Amino acid sequence: MIGKAIAYGAATVVNAIATGKGSAFGLNLKTKAEVELNNSGKITAEIKNFPDEDTKLIKLCAENVLKYFNLNYGAHIITESEIPIARGLKSSSVAANAVVLATVSALSKEESIVLPGDEFIINIGVDSAIKANVTITGAFDDACASYLGGLVVTDNKKRILVKRKKMPRLDAIIFVPDEKVYTKSIDLDRINLIRDEIELIWGDALRGNIYRAMKMNGILYSSVLRQNPEIIVSALEEGAISAGLSGTGPAVVALAKTQKIIKSIEKKWREFDGRIIQTKINNKKSHIIE
Repeated sequence: MIGKAIAYGAATVVNAIATGKGSAFGLNLKTKAEVELNNSGKITAEIKNFPDEDTKLIKLCAENVLKYFNLNYGAHIITESEIPIARGLKSSSVAANAVVLATVSALSKEESIVLPGDEFIINIGVDSAIKANVTITGAFDDACASYLGGLVVTDNKKRILVKRKKMPRLDAIIFVPDEKVYTKSIDLDRINLIRDEIELIWGDALRGNIYRAMKMNGILYSSVLRQNPEIIVSALEEGAISAGLSGTGPAVVALAKTQKIIKSIEKKWREFDGRIIQTKINNKKSHIIE
C-alpha cells in the first residue's frame, strides 16, 4: 500500500545551535514523499531531484515509524523537493516530516492503527535526524515550523513548543549561493562566541520582535560562520521588512510587503553569485495526500 504526504519548508528567525533555543517560520516550498510498503523487510529510498544525496535520514524515518508500531514491513521511499539541500533551508526537517507522514498514511491503509498526533510526527523525525547525524540540536524548531506552519519559538533541548502563531503572508525571496554547508561540519567554538547575544535575541523573538530578531541573528551568525553579511544588508537597503541567514547558511531569506520591493531585492542580489527563489510565508500544516 502507498502513502503520500507533503511537508512545507521553513526559514530561521533564531538559530538554536548557540543556545539550544530557536525560532523559525514556514515557507511555501514543498517536499513530497511517497512510501510504498512491501514484504521485503528492507527499506530503500531515492531522492528524485537530488539523486546523489544521502538517503540515510529518510530511511530511518520510515524504519522508526515501523518500529514504533512493531511492524516488519519493508518500504520503498521516493521524495521530491523544491528545497535546495544543505543551504540552511531545512531540507532535512522537511523531508523527515513528509516521510513520517507518508509512512503513517501507508500503514493506516494496511493496519488498524490509531493515527498519531502532531507531537509524534515531529518527534520521530527529530529523533531520526539526530541518529542520521544531520543536525546538532535536533532542529526541533525547524521541524515544528515545517510541520505546523507559521511562526514557532522553541526550546530545542527540552523539545518544548514555547510559542506558535500565524505570520502575515508576506512575500519571501531567498538567495541560494552555489556552495553547500552541511550542519555537522560547522565550527561550534566560533558559534559559542555569540551565545549570550543569541540568548537575548531569542528572548526578543519570544516577545514578538520577530523581524528585529531575524536581522540580528542573521548578521551575528554570518560573522562567525564566515558568510557574507552584505547579502542581508543589501536586502534591507532595498526595503525588506527583515532579512537573515537561514540555518547555518549559506542561504539568505528576506521578507517584504510588496512585489515591487521583492523585484528591487532580486535586482540587487543579481550582483552576487547564486540563484534566487521567490515564495511566500506558509501558515498551513503539512499533510497526508489522500
